[in-house]
Amino acid sequence: MRYYLLQPNNLTPTEEVDCRHVLQLEEEILQAKFWKAPIAVHKEALFVMDGHHRLAVAKRLQLRVLPAILLDYHGVRVDAWRPGEIVTPEIIFAMARSGRKFPAKTTKHVFDAQFPECKIPLRDLGYDRDKGP
Repeated sequence: MRYYLLQPNNLTPTEEVDCRHVLQLEEEILQAKFWKAPIAVHKEALFVMDGHHRLAVAKRLQLRVLPAILLDYHGVRVDAWRPGEIVTPEIIFAMARSGRKFPAKTTKHVFDAQFPECKIPLRDLGYDRDKGP
């Protein structure tokens, strides 16, 4: 499994994010000066399966590209974080197409494969600290 460099604005988030977590994650990424974890994206629809907070950070940092794994629902199981909530790939597709978003931490994607590690300098992703937040 390999990652690809995709433009953040081409990806469709399906969940809201916790702003406090986004700011904390942004600080960690800026201190490290590297991007270390690719996000998971549906390979055809380009909606985010896992990594909504990282996508929000990439947009805040105005990155040109970010690492992403392209997947589909073969080898990926989906569940809900909250008891009693039902989440299926069909429901996720419908939400992505509607432009609406689930509340933060609604969908839980379980991946069969390990994600590849990456350690990409932020500057290689288009980060310019003079134009960042």
